[in-house]
Amino acid sequence: MSEAVKDAAKKGRPEFRNVGIGDITGKYRMPPSAIVSILHRVSGAGLFLFLPFLLYLLQESLRSEYSFAHFAGIVDNWFVKIILLGLSWAYLHHFTAGVRHLFMDNHLALDKDAAQKTARWVLVVSLVLTALVGLKLFGVF
Repeated sequence: MSEAVKDAAKKGRPEFRNVGIGDITGKYRMPPSAIVSILHRVSGAGLFLFLPFLLYLLQESLRSEYSFAHFAGIVDNWFVKIILLGLSWAYLHHFTAGVRHLFMDNHLALDKDAAQKTARWVLVVSLVLTALVGLKLFGVF
């Protein structure tokens, strides 16, 4: 331990350490705005990575009635439906978090309490919309 760290400990100053993954999952509780921000980045990256694949599937499904029926059969698989549900969540979360960011860009809901409240709303709205998409996707209605 260096002398500066020992001196800081003697003076009662806080000691700052590097935070690892174990610290985040075990000790540190992130506020809702941090969770929304991280999920916004994750959902954007997922959408970016899957966009070429989704555009290819759209192009192929629009070629003919036979190719559409072929891809409709693929979408009937439960595993594909889970993947589509995940992509639907990514889109819906990214969209709702993006609307929140637009409000914040216009200097609305910038204080701590309002930011946490809008972050909770983003989580709730995106999950409710995803549940509705899931119910439709799995044929409940």
